[in-house]
Parts: sequence; C-alpha cells; structure tokens
Amino acid sequence: MEEELAAVAETGLYGSPEDFLADAVQTLLAARPDVRVAVAYRLYQRGTFSLGRAAVWAGLSIDEMKEGLHRQGISREAPESLEEIEAAARRVAEAAGRSTS
Repeated sequence: MEEELAAVAETGLYGSPEDFLADAVQTLLAARPDVRVAVAYRLYQRGTFSLGRAAVWAGLSIDEMKEGLHRQGISREAPESLEEIEAAARRVAEAAGRSTS
C-alpha cells in the first residue's frame, strides 16, 4: 500500500497521500451507502455524532436512524439538557414561522 500511495503523490494529482485517502474514502462512502450507514451508527455510538448529525451523514431520516440503531442494539441516549432541547425546539418552530410564546 505504501508503494501505491507514494506513486499517487508522485503524480501531482493530490497534494499528499492523506488528500488521496480522504478522496478515496469519500468515493467509497458515496458508492456504498451501507458502509456509510454502518459508519454513522458507530460514530453515533462513540458519541462523535448526535442522532441528527448521524442521520444526515447517513442519508437517513431521524426515524430510520432510530430504527437502525435499535436493530444494531445501540442504545440511544440524549446528552442534551432539558433547556437545550427546549431551545432547539424553539429554533425549529421559529424557522418554520411559528410562534412559541
């Protein structure tokens, strides 16, 4: 693999082997939605992604993400406080043009 990465760098098509690897991973994830979803599950499980971010990243709805996490045996926990959840709900309502008062 090192020989291939060195050859890629020598082509001048990528600034570094890391740039090539980042592009290769993005291409793989675009071609393999199943891999993208599986990675999103793990990133959620690790706490790297919130539920919403994992769903968007995987290309799933929130409900689909919840169902998938359940099927994978990954428990969902809301790290947000009640105040944070209420603030998020207000932002969504305001974005939708509704009053929360």
